[in-house]
Order: sequence, then structure tokens, then C-alpha cells
Amino acid sequence: MTAFTPDSPLVAEVRPAANHDERRDGREPDILLLHYTGMASTEAACAKLCAADGGVSCHYVVLEDGRILQLVPEERRAWHAGRSSWEDETDVNSRSIGVEIANPGHDHGYPDFPQEQIAAVIELARDICARRSIQPERVLAHSDVAPLRKIDPGEKFPWGRLAAAGVGHWVTPTPIEDTTALGPGDEGEPVEQLQTLLSLYGYGLEIDGFYGETMLAVVRAFQRHFRPARVDGIADFSTSRTLRNLLRRLPAR
Repeated sequence: MTAFTPDSPLVAEVRPAANHDERRDGREPDILLLHYTGMASTEAACAKLCAADGGVSCHYVVLEDGRILQLVPEERRAWHAGRSSWEDETDVNSRSIGVEIANPGHDHGYPDFPQEQIAAVIELARDICARRSIQPERVLAHSDVAPLRKIDPGEKFPWGRLAAAGVGHWVTPTPIEDTTALGPGDEGEPVEQLQTLLSLYGYGLEIDGFYGETMLAVVRAFQRHFRPARVDGIADFSTSRTLRNLLRRLPAR
């Protein structure tokens, strides 16, 4: 792809990526999806995101020093979400703008996100959400839409700081207590009720009343985003109450 005019005035450099196509069915993006690059080298990650044989791409990369690269025009469908779903939508790429945040991730030490980088993510997210009318509850993690495959941007990502700056949907997590909890192997009405609440929020899972592998992954994804102090996949009181408080703060649908 040849050079293009960046969509955001915050972009420091355009590096055209090879992999993208048309958004399907004329859809406009209404999800902002945040990732981390997950490779030991940021330059290697950027090279892969741009290369034809990489099989992936994204719209933006936010570097550690806060500089922002744009790889794909927002009007195009970048290949960043992979096999995923949210609110029964399985072509998340057609509905989203993908932002990769330079961080080597869990397989390479998972360092803290630098302050200047998070400040840049906030400014970029605010710009995109304002121009695209993306609602706070549609600012999501890669792990939210692909909980069985992905864990990024992970529990160190400061979602609360973003929310304080007007980006994303958030409530203060309910404190953790040693209480009765649901976990793998449990079944019945309490599990079905929790699955229903997670599904109402947007997570993709079958409501079958059984706490299996998918349920465990979805609860972990929820915790990474909304209750990061303990990510264990166990639906304790803190997890379920935080979920209920988030649902109460959703706009009427």
C-alpha cells in the first residue's frame, strides 16, 4: 500500500501495512480494540504488522515513547482481532479500529506501560472515539473479544486511568474478600445466571449452566479488564458484584 493521509492529527509517522481489505456490509467502526504487540522487539512487531507475509495488521501502533504510527486508514478493515466475537458479532475486524500498544507482553517479562505511552493512548483513544462516536462500553481489550486465545493488553494496563480521562467503561472494582465462589466444574442455576450477565455485557459464551473451559477463560478476561488485582478465573463476590455494577451503568439498549 502506498502512503496515505493520517486520520488523526496525533500521528507522527505513516507506515503503510500490506494486509487490509474493505469493511464488510458497509459497516462503520463502533469498537476501539486495544492490544499489546507481544514481541520482544518493537521494531520486529512493527515490521510484522506491515509485512505482506505477516498475515496481520492494525490501524495504529503507540510506541513506548508515546509516538503514534498509523499503518492502515480507518476506513479500511485491518486484520488485528482474529477469531473473535462481541455481542454476537463475529467479524470484529469490520466493526473495529485496532490499536497496538508496544509492550513485549507476558511471554517476554511484561513490563509496566510507560507513563508517556499511556498518555498517548488516551489522547489517541479520545480522538478516535470523538470522531467515530464510539461509546465508552465499546472500548475493549483483545482478551475481551477472544478470551480463549488472547490475554492482551493484560492486567497491568491501566483501564481506570483511561476511564478517569473519559475513555472506556469502568467502575471501581469491588474489594476482594474470601467468600463463596463459583469455579471450574460447578453447574446449575448460579452458573447460568452469571453466564447470562456476562453475555449481556457482551462476552461470547454459551449459556449452559456449566463452568467449563470457556467460562473460565471469559471470567479471566473480565478480571484482566475490570478486576485486575486477582486474575484466576474464579467468580468470587468481587468479580460478580463488579460485573453487576458495570451492567447497571450501561446505557439503555
